[in-house]
Amino acid sequence: QVQLVESGGGLVQSGDSLRLSCAASGRTFSNFNMGWFRQAPGKERSFVAAISWSGGGTYYADSVKGRFTISRDNAQNTVYLQMNNLKPEDTAVYYCAGKSKFLPWYTGSGFNYWGQGTQVTVSS
Repeated sequence: QVQLVESGGGLVQSGDSLRLSCAASGRTFSNFNMGWFRQAPGKERSFVAAISWSGGGTYYADSVKGRFTISRDNAQNTVYLQMNNLKPEDTAVYYCAGKSKFLPWYTGSGFNYWGQGTQVTVSS
């Protein structure tokens, strides 16, 4: 098992930046590909970004490409999501997720470990 705890959400204005963090515990962090997902009110959870176990590969949803950056620090057991130029449509609960390093890191599927989520609200 791996436990994931997100932090860093909040209320910001359109155009602002925010950095989310996800702290992992319980298993060797570098054995997991990691990702971020989000769920807006009344919508299904959707993929945002993924990063390989080594940090050498990243993959983004088209809606955030060029604005969001996923990164990880395996020494600190933490994955980050830097969000720049935030828009009201980015408002959602953001979830950190993990899956085995032996699964493809460049897809939004296969994640079986989830955090509890952190709220991001972007006002116009």
